[in-house]
Amino acid sequence: MDRRAFLHLFGVRVGAGALGLGVLGAGAFAGALERRAVGRAPISGTRPQATRGGWAAPHFPARIGIQLYSVRREMEQDLPGTLARVAEIGFREVELAGYFGRTPQEIRALLAEQGLEAPSTHVPFEALTDDWAGVLGSAATAGHRWVTIPSIPGSARSSADAWRRIVDLFHTGAEAARAAGLRFAYHNHAFEFEPVEGIVPFDLLLEATDPELVDIEMDVYWVVRGGGDPLRYMASHPGRFPLLHLKDSAGPPGHTMVDLGEGMVDLEAILRLARETGVRHVFAEHDAPADPMGFARTAFEYLDRER
Repeated sequence: MDRRAFLHLFGVRVGAGALGLGVLGAGAFAGALERRAVGRAPISGTRPQATRGGWAAPHFPARIGIQLYSVRREMEQDLPGTLARVAEIGFREVELAGYFGRTPQEIRALLAEQGLEAPSTHVPFEALTDDWAGVLGSAATAGHRWVTIPSIPGSARSSADAWRRIVDLFHTGAEAARAAGLRFAYHNHAFEFEPVEGIVPFDLLLEATDPELVDIEMDVYWVVRGGGDPLRYMASHPGRFPLLHLKDSAGPPGHTMVDLGEGMVDLEAILRLARETGVRHVFAEHDAPADPMGFARTAFEYLDRER
């Protein structure tokens, strides 16, 4: 779906200036940034051969989760029925990517009916400047604990200064989230690993944002696709990644997404390290599965087997 259709799922109003840099403001960039390229080393977070390992603790995580973007078509057609099927598979946590016309109160009730919790929800970047207070209120009503920005439009990240303004904007949004009793997080893709005027944006986000305010939801597939190393980032920044997206990749050149455990991302090592570095919630995800419910089933079986 196109971007405006995606934003519509959240009920977010997109003003004429909301897609440009002007909305970010010109707050001061505080503190010196060490221009590091932590994630540009050879990828040790990939699996050279199929292995079966265990997680560091037998009960981590206690509740296996799925990002509902994986089953978005099903959610759009039958949201209550999709939640019921996800719960029947065995998932006990979900991450929302739109309410599909439902109110926050309805979302909370539907989740409770299926014994599901949604610790995090994805909301568009534009919400930070369009109706952030309303988004936070909806998230609190629905029962979320994190409000997560899933991406940044290209027009808002075209320069190093633009990324510094994003840091300021994230701080402002995160402070408001904290005042509302919520946490703020940002979910990465691959573009954060492309150097911009001498900086690696992902490193800037880690170094320049206040860990007391801003969490990062690491998507391990996109880290690997961007040339980064999930294991190095997790070890170097314990506590910064309380939320984790688990995806697998067939590898270069195309990095086709595959079912968990079928690709070259070392998910077992990532999950072993996750317990030691403060990861609290893991969500299986596939952006474009041929059989969304089939993916959900095999993802749960994989994670349940590996824990």
